[in-house]
Amino acid sequence: MDLGTQPPRPGGSAAPHGPRPPHHHAPAETPAETTTRLRPVRARHPFRAAAAAVCVVLGLGLIGGAATGSWFISDSSADPAAHSTYTEGRAAWHSVPVDTLFPRTLKGEGAGPGSADRTWTRLAAAPDSGCAAALDPLLLKTLRPAGCTRLLRATYRDATSSSVTTVGLLFTEGDTDAMRALSTRFTDQHLDGRADLMPRAYAVKDTAAAGFGDKQRASWTVHVLTEVPVVVFAVSGFADGRTVSTPQPAAEAMAANATTVAAQAGLGHEAKGLADRVERGLRRTVTDLTEKPE
Repeated sequence: MDLGTQPPRPGGSAAPHGPRPPHHHAPAETPAETTTRLRPVRARHPFRAAAAAVCVVLGLGLIGGAATGSWFISDSSADPAAHSTYTEGRAAWHSVPVDTLFPRTLKGEGAGPGSADRTWTRLAAAPDSGCAAALDPLLLKTLRPAGCTRLLRATYRDATSSSVTTVGLLFTEGDTDAMRALSTRFTDQHLDGRADLMPRAYAVKDTAAAGFGDKQRASWTVHVLTEVPVVVFAVSGFADGRTVSTPQPAAEAMAANATTVAAQAGLGHEAKGLADRVERGLRRTVTDLTEKPE
């Protein structure tokens, strides 16, 4: 008989005493299974911290510099004032009254030979036009890089009615770079002294300038402005309609030792004096427009 067992008691219940079966417990959790051990953090060295800060600053500086450079590259007109001057100047041909651009009377203190005073009276202003009909083909070709928005002209006579002068304002399409390039070309190549680049006159019927045509041109001046997109010119001649076989640039006709017909008649002074005063008036007008309060 097995000593480890007893016969069942009546009722089918086992005896309460006797050896119990072994009980299996789950193994205990180790620390590695409940959490991950953190690595010890070393104290940061002061030099490394400073070096990191310097790198951050340099990186931000390079990014900022690149952004600033891109702004300058994308904006070809960094000067807002220059942009405004060109905008107002280019629009002046239709936004400014003709009496402002070409006053009915212009006074030229010291503008004549020997610093004599001059007075000019406007005979008529031509209707605004394009450039093809008002300029010789070669002059038109020379000015083409700057483009032509509109051309305004007016013809004046002097106080004695012995001379007549046409003054013109050619409003271009060019920006600052185009106008500077054109001005440099005129200066370096002395284009303002070439007779084949002389502006045309504007004849006015039933006036002293009725016979003022190509063959009557005696002296002229052409000035390319860079502050505003405009070319200012003037061409003078005799009021009696006489022809001039050898026209002379105003700068040469105004020289003290000049002896040509144009020089002796003061026609160089007439062209330069009128052109200068119309130019000054235009500059003054554009400045007022750009500085007007908002």
